[in-house]
Amino acid sequence: MPAEWEPHRGTWLTWPRPDGISFPGKYEPVPGVYGALIRELITVEEVHLNVWNAEMADWVRSFLNTERIPVDRIFLHHFPAYEPWCRDHGPIFLVRESNGQRERAVVDWDYNAWGGKYPPFDLDDAIPRHVARLRNLPLFSPGIVMEGGSVEVNGRGTLLTTEACLLNPNRNPNLSKSEIETYLREFLGVTQILWLGEGIVGDDTDGHVDDLCRFVSPDTVVTVVEKDTTDENHAPLAENLKRLLAMKDQAGNPLRIVELPMPRRMEHEGQRLPASYANFYIANGLVLVPTYQDPNDPRALEILRREFPDRRVVGIDSSQLIWGLGSFHCISQQEPR
Repeated sequence: MPAEWEPHRGTWLTWPRPDGISFPGKYEPVPGVYGALIRELITVEEVHLNVWNAEMADWVRSFLNTERIPVDRIFLHHFPAYEPWCRDHGPIFLVRESNGQRERAVVDWDYNAWGGKYPPFDLDDAIPRHVARLRNLPLFSPGIVMEGGSVEVNGRGTLLTTEACLLNPNRNPNLSKSEIETYLREFLGVTQILWLGEGIVGDDTDGHVDDLCRFVSPDTVVTVVEKDTTDENHAPLAENLKRLLAMKDQAGNPLRIVELPMPRRMEHEGQRLPASYANFYIANGLVLVPTYQDPNDPRALEILRREFPDRRVVGIDSSQLIWGLGSFHCISQQEPR
Protein backbone atom coordinates (compact mmCIF):
# COMPACT_ATOMS: atom_id res chain seq x y z
CA MET A 1 0.00 0.00 0.00
CA PRO A 2 1.62 3.27 -1.07
CA ALA A 3 1.79 6.31 1.16
CA GLU A 4 -0.94 8.89 0.60
CA TRP A 5 1.55 11.49 -0.66
CA GLU A 6 2.69 9.27 -3.53
CA PRO A 7 1.30 10.26 -6.98
CA HIS A 8 -2.45 9.83 -7.44
CA ARG A 9 -4.48 9.06 -10.51
CA GLY A 10 -7.46 10.44 -8.63
CA THR A 11 -9.59 10.66 -5.51
CA TRP A 12 -12.74 8.60 -4.84
CA LEU A 13 -15.69 10.07 -2.95
CA THR A 14 -19.16 8.67 -2.25
CA TRP A 15 -21.82 11.36 -2.57
CA PRO A 16 -23.98 11.49 0.59
CA ARG A 17 -27.68 10.67 0.32
CA PRO A 18 -30.22 13.18 1.65
CA ASP A 19 -32.09 10.27 3.26
CA GLY A 20 -28.96 8.65 4.70
CA ILE A 21 -28.36 8.51 8.44
CA SER A 22 -25.04 10.37 8.52
CA PHE A 23 -26.47 13.90 8.60
CA PRO A 24 -29.92 13.74 10.19
CA GLY A 25 -31.56 17.13 9.87
CA LYS A 26 -28.26 18.66 8.74
CA TYR A 27 -27.89 17.55 5.12
CA GLU A 28 -28.47 20.91 3.46
CA PRO A 29 -24.97 22.40 3.99
CA VAL A 30 -23.10 19.16 3.28
CA PRO A 31 -23.05 19.32 -0.56
CA GLY A 32 -21.39 22.73 -0.27
CA VAL A 33 -18.54 21.19 1.72
CA TYR A 34 -18.13 18.50 -0.94
CA GLY A 35 -18.17 21.20 -3.59
CA ALA A 36 -15.37 23.09 -1.84
CA LEU A 37 -13.25 19.92 -1.66
CA ILE A 38 -13.91 18.98 -5.27
CA ARG A 39 -13.10 22.49 -6.48
CA GLU A 40 -9.61 22.13 -4.99
CA LEU A 41 -9.08 18.49 -5.98
CA ILE A 42 -9.81 18.93 -9.68
CA THR A 43 -6.94 21.40 -9.94
CA VAL A 44 -4.53 18.53 -9.25
CA GLU A 45 -6.22 15.21 -10.12
CA GLU A 46 -9.35 13.37 -11.23
CA VAL A 47 -12.33 13.05 -8.90
CA HIS A 48 -14.52 9.93 -9.02
CA LEU A 49 -17.94 10.09 -7.39
CA ASN A 50 -19.97 7.05 -6.36
CA VAL A 51 -23.65 7.99 -6.74
CA TRP A 52 -26.81 6.20 -5.65
CA ASN A 53 -28.67 6.24 -8.98
CA ALA A 54 -29.24 8.19 -12.19
CA GLU A 55 -31.45 10.69 -10.38
CA MET A 56 -28.67 11.50 -7.92
CA ALA A 57 -26.19 11.75 -10.79
CA ASP A 58 -28.39 14.35 -12.47
CA TRP A 59 -28.71 16.28 -9.20
CA VAL A 60 -24.93 16.25 -8.64
CA ARG A 61 -24.25 17.46 -12.18
CA SER A 62 -26.77 20.25 -11.69
CA PHE A 63 -25.19 21.18 -8.36
CA LEU A 64 -21.69 21.28 -9.85
CA ASN A 65 -22.97 23.44 -12.69
CA THR A 66 -24.70 25.83 -10.28
CA GLU A 67 -21.49 26.08 -8.26
CA ARG A 68 -19.53 26.67 -11.49
CA ILE A 69 -17.23 23.76 -10.77
CA PRO A 70 -15.64 22.46 -14.01
CA VAL A 71 -16.63 18.84 -14.66
CA ASP A 72 -14.02 17.73 -17.19
CA ARG A 73 -12.03 15.88 -14.45
CA ILE A 74 -15.08 14.63 -12.54
CA PHE A 75 -16.43 11.14 -13.23
CA LEU A 76 -19.71 9.80 -11.84
CA HIS A 77 -20.23 6.08 -11.28
CA HIS A 78 -23.51 4.35 -10.44
CA PHE A 79 -21.97 2.49 -7.50
CA PRO A 80 -24.54 2.90 -4.70
CA ALA A 81 -23.63 3.09 -1.02
CA TYR A 82 -25.88 3.97 1.89
CA GLU A 83 -23.42 6.34 3.57
CA PRO A 84 -20.58 8.54 2.32
CA TRP A 85 -17.55 7.29 4.27
CA CYS A 86 -15.41 6.19 1.32
CA ARG A 87 -12.21 5.91 3.36
CA ASP A 88 -13.74 2.94 5.13
CA HIS A 89 -15.89 1.24 2.49
CA GLY A 90 -13.81 2.19 -0.56
CA PRO A 91 -11.04 0.22 -2.28
CA ILE A 92 -7.53 0.01 -0.86
CA PHE A 93 -5.13 0.12 -3.80
CA LEU A 94 -1.80 -1.70 -3.90
CA VAL A 95 1.11 -1.11 -6.28
CA ARG A 96 4.24 -3.00 -7.29
CA GLU A 97 6.98 -2.83 -9.86
CA SER A 98 7.24 -5.96 -12.00
CA ASN A 99 9.58 -6.32 -15.00
CA GLY A 100 9.79 -2.57 -15.30
CA GLN A 101 6.01 -2.18 -15.24
CA ARG A 102 3.93 -0.61 -12.48
CA GLU A 103 1.07 -2.92 -11.56
CA ARG A 104 -1.93 -2.19 -9.37
CA ALA A 105 -4.46 -4.26 -7.44
CA VAL A 106 -7.33 -3.73 -4.99
CA VAL A 107 -7.79 -5.14 -1.48
CA ASP A 108 -11.44 -5.71 -0.58
CA TRP A 109 -11.68 -5.93 3.21
CA ASP A 110 -15.07 -6.83 4.65
CA TYR A 111 -17.01 -3.78 5.86
CA ASN A 112 -19.59 -3.96 8.65
CA ALA A 113 -20.23 -0.26 9.42
CA TRP A 114 -17.87 -0.09 12.39
CA GLY A 115 -19.01 -3.17 14.19
CA GLY A 116 -22.55 -3.38 12.86
CA LYS A 117 -23.56 0.03 14.25
CA TYR A 118 -25.42 1.30 11.16
CA PRO A 119 -27.13 -1.38 9.07
CA PRO A 120 -27.69 -1.99 6.24
CA PHE A 121 -24.19 -1.82 4.78
CA ASP A 122 -24.13 -4.49 2.05
CA LEU A 123 -24.00 -1.92 -0.76
CA ASP A 124 -21.16 -0.02 0.90
CA ASP A 125 -19.27 -3.30 1.30
CA ALA A 126 -19.51 -3.90 -2.47
CA ILE A 127 -17.81 -0.66 -3.57
CA PRO A 128 -14.25 -2.09 -3.86
CA ARG A 129 -15.50 -4.85 -6.16
CA HIS A 130 -17.20 -2.32 -8.44
CA VAL A 131 -14.03 -0.24 -8.67
CA ALA A 132 -11.78 -3.26 -9.31
CA ARG A 133 -14.05 -4.33 -12.18
CA LEU A 134 -14.10 -0.80 -13.59
CA ARG A 135 -10.31 -0.64 -13.53
CA ASN A 136 -9.87 -4.32 -14.54
CA LEU A 137 -7.58 -4.88 -11.56
CA PRO A 138 -6.84 -8.01 -9.53
CA LEU A 139 -8.95 -8.18 -6.37
CA PHE A 140 -7.73 -9.65 -3.09
CA SER A 141 -10.37 -10.48 -0.47
CA PRO A 142 -8.87 -11.24 2.97
CA GLY A 143 -12.26 -12.14 4.45
CA ILE A 144 -11.87 -10.08 7.61
CA VAL A 145 -13.33 -6.74 8.68
CA MET A 146 -11.07 -3.73 8.24
CA GLU A 147 -11.61 -0.05 7.44
CA GLY A 148 -9.27 2.28 5.59
CA GLY A 149 -9.39 4.85 8.38
CA SER A 150 -8.06 2.31 10.87
CA VAL A 151 -4.62 2.03 9.24
CA GLU A 152 -1.96 4.54 8.24
CA VAL A 153 1.17 3.66 6.24
CA ASN A 154 4.42 5.37 5.31
CA GLY A 155 4.82 3.46 2.04
CA ARG A 156 8.11 1.96 3.21
CA GLY A 157 6.79 -0.89 5.33
CA THR A 158 5.52 0.71 8.54
CA LEU A 159 1.85 0.78 9.55
CA LEU A 160 0.15 2.62 12.42
CA THR A 161 -3.13 1.47 13.93
CA THR A 162 -4.98 1.34 17.25
CA GLU A 163 -5.83 -1.39 19.71
CA ALA A 164 -9.19 0.26 20.40
CA CYS A 165 -10.35 -0.38 16.84
CA LEU A 166 -8.60 -3.45 15.46
CA LEU A 167 -8.88 -5.46 18.67
CA ASN A 168 -12.51 -4.53 19.26
CA PRO A 169 -14.63 -7.71 19.40
CA ASN A 170 -17.21 -6.10 17.08
CA ARG A 171 -14.78 -6.49 14.17
CA ASN A 172 -12.96 -9.83 14.16
CA PRO A 173 -13.70 -11.50 17.51
CA ASN A 174 -12.06 -14.79 16.54
CA LEU A 175 -8.70 -13.28 15.62
CA SER A 176 -5.81 -12.58 17.97
CA LYS A 177 -3.58 -9.53 17.72
CA SER A 178 -0.84 -11.56 16.05
CA GLU A 179 -3.31 -13.03 13.54
CA ILE A 180 -4.54 -9.55 12.62
CA GLU A 181 -0.92 -8.48 12.16
CA THR A 182 -0.42 -11.40 9.77
CA TYR A 183 -3.31 -10.20 7.61
CA LEU A 184 -1.90 -6.67 7.54
CA ARG A 185 1.52 -7.92 6.49
CA GLU A 186 0.20 -10.28 3.82
CA PHE A 187 -2.40 -7.97 2.27
CA LEU A 188 -0.79 -4.52 2.64
CA GLY A 189 2.87 -5.46 2.26
CA VAL A 190 4.00 -3.95 5.56
CA THR A 191 6.73 -5.29 7.83
CA GLN A 192 6.49 -3.09 10.95
CA ILE A 193 3.17 -2.62 12.79
CA LEU A 194 2.90 0.05 15.48
CA TRP A 195 -0.02 0.04 17.92
CA LEU A 196 -1.50 3.11 19.54
CA GLY A 197 -4.15 2.80 22.25
CA GLU A 198 -7.44 4.70 22.39
CA GLY A 199 -9.06 7.10 19.94
CA ILE A 200 -10.61 10.51 20.55
CA VAL A 201 -13.90 10.99 22.36
CA GLY A 202 -16.94 11.02 20.08
CA ASP A 203 -15.36 8.83 17.40
CA ASP A 204 -17.98 6.17 16.62
CA THR A 205 -15.41 4.11 14.68
CA ASP A 206 -13.91 2.91 17.98
CA GLY A 207 -10.67 4.81 17.56
CA HIS A 208 -9.57 5.25 13.95
CA VAL A 209 -5.95 6.26 13.62
CA ASP A 210 -6.71 8.93 11.00
CA ASP A 211 -8.16 11.12 13.77
CA LEU A 212 -5.01 10.67 15.85
CA CYS A 213 -1.73 10.25 14.06
CA ARG A 214 -0.68 10.57 10.42
CA PHE A 215 2.52 10.02 8.49
CA VAL A 216 3.61 13.17 6.64
CA SER A 217 6.86 11.63 5.34
CA PRO A 218 8.49 8.19 5.64
CA ASP A 219 10.04 9.08 9.00
CA THR A 220 7.71 11.75 10.40
CA VAL A 221 4.28 11.61 12.03
CA VAL A 222 2.00 14.38 13.21
CA THR A 223 -0.03 13.45 16.25
CA VAL A 224 -2.80 15.33 18.06
CA VAL A 225 -2.36 16.32 21.70
CA GLU A 226 -4.74 17.93 24.17
CA LYS A 227 -2.98 20.30 26.59
CA ASP A 228 -6.07 20.89 28.74
CA THR A 229 -5.72 18.33 31.52
CA THR A 230 -9.44 18.61 32.33
CA ASP A 231 -10.44 17.51 28.82
CA GLU A 232 -11.31 13.83 28.46
CA ASN A 233 -9.03 13.57 25.42
CA HIS A 234 -5.95 14.61 27.41
CA ALA A 235 -5.05 11.23 28.95
CA PRO A 236 -5.53 8.93 25.91
CA LEU A 237 -3.66 11.33 23.62
CA ALA A 238 -0.82 11.66 26.15
CA GLU A 239 -0.58 7.87 26.29
CA ASN A 240 -0.44 7.66 22.50
CA LEU A 241 2.35 10.26 22.42
CA LYS A 242 4.28 8.27 25.04
CA ARG A 243 3.98 5.15 22.87
CA LEU A 244 5.10 7.03 19.74
CA LEU A 245 8.24 8.26 21.50
CA ALA A 246 9.31 4.63 21.99
CA MET A 247 8.44 3.41 18.48
CA LYS A 248 10.79 2.54 15.61
CA ASP A 249 10.14 2.40 11.88
CA GLN A 250 10.80 -0.53 9.54
CA ALA A 251 14.55 0.22 9.57
CA GLY A 252 14.76 0.43 13.35
CA ASN A 253 14.95 4.23 13.45
CA PRO A 254 12.91 6.37 15.85
CA LEU A 255 10.04 8.36 14.43
CA ARG A 256 10.22 12.14 14.17
CA ILE A 257 7.13 13.34 16.01
CA VAL A 258 5.35 16.65 15.45
CA GLU A 259 2.51 17.65 17.76
CA LEU A 260 -0.77 19.02 16.41
CA PRO A 261 -3.25 20.85 18.63
CA MET A 262 -6.86 19.83 19.03
CA PRO A 263 -9.77 22.18 18.36
CA ARG A 264 -11.91 23.11 21.33
CA ARG A 265 -14.72 20.79 22.35
CA MET A 266 -17.50 20.66 19.76
CA GLU A 267 -20.96 19.28 20.49
CA HIS A 268 -24.26 18.85 18.73
CA GLU A 269 -27.36 18.19 20.79
CA GLY A 270 -25.19 17.12 23.72
CA GLN A 271 -23.05 14.70 21.68
CA ARG A 272 -19.33 15.36 21.48
CA LEU A 273 -18.06 15.45 17.91
CA PRO A 274 -14.70 13.91 16.86
CA ALA A 275 -13.19 17.12 15.49
CA SER A 276 -9.48 16.68 14.70
CA TYR A 277 -6.93 18.42 12.50
CA ALA A 278 -5.32 15.02 11.84
CA ASN A 279 -8.18 14.14 9.48
CA PHE A 280 -6.54 15.97 6.55
CA TYR A 281 -6.29 14.52 3.04
CA ILE A 282 -3.11 14.53 0.94
CA ALA A 283 -3.61 14.95 -2.83
CA ASN A 284 -1.19 15.72 -5.67
CA GLY A 285 0.60 18.91 -4.63
CA LEU A 286 -2.20 19.67 -2.16
CA VAL A 287 -3.25 19.02 1.45
CA LEU A 288 -6.88 19.66 2.43
CA VAL A 289 -7.21 20.37 6.15
CA PRO A 290 -10.46 20.47 8.12
CA THR A 291 -10.96 23.66 10.11
CA TYR A 292 -13.61 24.30 12.72
CA GLN A 293 -13.97 28.08 13.19
CA ASP A 294 -11.58 27.56 16.09
CA PRO A 295 -8.70 29.65 17.51
CA ASN A 296 -6.33 26.73 16.82
CA ASP A 297 -7.17 26.62 13.08
CA PRO A 298 -4.28 28.95 12.05
CA ARG A 299 -1.79 27.09 14.25
CA ALA A 300 -2.72 23.71 12.82
CA LEU A 301 -2.41 25.05 9.26
CA GLU A 302 0.97 26.61 10.06
CA ILE A 303 2.31 23.31 11.42
CA LEU A 304 1.12 21.34 8.39
CA ARG A 305 2.52 23.93 5.98
CA ARG A 306 5.94 23.43 7.57
CA GLU A 307 5.61 19.66 7.14
CA PHE A 308 4.42 19.91 3.52
CA PRO A 309 6.66 22.65 2.08
CA ASP A 310 6.15 21.46 -1.50
CA ARG A 311 2.34 21.30 -1.33
CA ARG A 312 -0.40 23.86 -1.08
CA VAL A 313 -2.06 23.44 2.32
CA VAL A 314 -5.68 24.60 2.23
CA GLY A 315 -8.02 24.84 5.19
CA ILE A 316 -11.72 24.23 4.50
CA ASP A 317 -14.44 24.68 7.10
CA SER A 318 -15.56 21.24 8.29
CA SER A 319 -17.96 22.48 10.96
CA GLN A 320 -21.00 21.21 9.05
CA LEU A 321 -19.42 17.93 7.97
CA ILE A 322 -18.20 16.88 11.42
CA TRP A 323 -21.84 16.52 12.53
CA GLY A 324 -21.66 13.25 10.57
CA LEU A 325 -18.77 12.18 12.89
CA GLY A 326 -16.08 12.38 10.22
CA SER A 327 -14.15 14.82 8.09
CA PHE A 328 -12.09 15.03 4.88
CA HIS A 329 -9.95 11.93 5.26
CA CYS A 330 -13.01 9.90 6.27
CA ILE A 331 -14.87 10.72 3.04
CA SER A 332 -11.97 10.28 0.59
CA GLN A 333 -9.91 7.41 -0.81
CA GLN A 334 -6.85 7.87 -2.99
CA GLU A 335 -6.22 5.94 -6.19
CA PRO A 336 -2.49 5.77 -6.91
CA ARG A 337 -1.10 5.96 -10.41
